[in-house]
This record gives sequence, C-alpha cells and structure tokens, in this order.
Amino acid sequence: MTPEQKLVERDKEMIPVLLLRALLVLVICALIIVAYARLTDRPLEAMPMMEGSDVGVVKERVLFINADGMSGAARVLDANGSLIADLDETQGGFVAGVYRVLKRTRTQAGLSPDLPVRLVLFENGQLSLRDDHTAWRAELIGFGATNAATFAAMLEE
Repeated sequence: MTPEQKLVERDKEMIPVLLLRALLVLVICALIIVAYARLTDRPLEAMPMMEGSDVGVVKERVLFINADGMSGAARVLDANGSLIADLDETQGGFVAGVYRVLKRTRTQAGLSPDLPVRLVLFENGQLSLRDDHTAWRAELIGFGATNAATFAAMLEE
C-alpha cells in the first residue's frame, strides 16, 4: 500500500460514521422539540421576572453609581447623596462594569449616565438592578454569588 493510500484510509476513519449519525439524530431531535414548542404555543419558561409580576418587593434602594473609566474603582451613593460604598480598583470591578453597561445604554437613549438606578430585592430572593429611564435591567445572580453579594451589601447599609 502506498503512503497516499494509507492517508486516504486514515482520513476515512478520522470521524467515525457512528458519531456522525449520532450528531444527525441529535440535530433532528432538537428541531422536532423546537417545532413542537412553536406549533403548540408553549409558554416561555425560565424567564426572568418582569415588572408587574405577582412577586412582591421586600426591599428597594435608589443608587447613584459612578466609576472611573476602566480602572475598576467605583463609588455608590444613595438617594440623599450619602456614600454607600467607595470601592477601589481591587473591589469595584463588577460595579464599575455594571456602570459602563448602564452608561452605554443611557448614552444610546440620549440620557445622562448620572441618573439613579433601583436595586430591588424580591420575595423570591431575586436581586435585580432596574433602570426606570430605559428598559435596562440586570438580574444579579446571573453574574455569580460574589457579585450579587456586593450589591446585596449595598441594600443593607
């Protein structure tokens, strides 16, 4: 057998036929499930809670967030202008990141980035940042327990 024929034989076995068939079955099953859901108008599940839902608010606080560019430092004030948190570069990375996203969203809407945002704790334990000036919101547990705890501490102070 020549070296070229060996390569041809080897290339035929690079992806086993059984694996290709299994992937095809997986794709077909996914398409069937999606088509069934669309045709039967199944409701969306596992969606974040929307405003006006029947889950009550336990605690709420108005925050003013300000961050220094990309350094990671951030300051958080309450509605009265009192300092809630003054986070340095090592502590405020997540808060500064949230501020950058909020600033960009507000800039696109033609609003000032210095407007307040609401920090809301719901009865089901969900902690959320809501911007009343735009449709922006952040479900904080989606960013990890440590990052959610950073904002939860601001709710307690």
